[in-house]
Amino acid sequence: YRKAAEQGDADAQFNLGGMYHYGNGVDQNDSTAVEWYRKAAEQGYADAQFYLGWMYGNGNGVDQNDSKAVEWYRKAAEQGDADAQFNLGGMYHYGNGVDQN
Repeated sequence: YRKAAEQGDADAQFNLGGMYHYGNGVDQNDSTAVEWYRKAAEQGYADAQFYLGWMYGNGNGVDQNDSKAVEWYRKAAEQGDADAQFNLGGMYHYGNGVDQN
């Protein structure tokens, strides 16, 4: 995946992020996972947006930040990502990163 990811392929960037996130074939490294997820997310890749939101929400590879989690969950949710819609609903339910509603 690395060569395609370095050439800007969002699918490869997401998959490479996942490899670092889970330590598949590489040393597990959440910070590096976030870097690759972000590259794909910024290209509009919904799965990467969801995972980037999850990383922010849980403080994996980045400082925990509910507002950033909401931002990325919302982007993925607007593209129809059901997991992001569920997590975004939870953020509103508990008032994490947004006013409770």
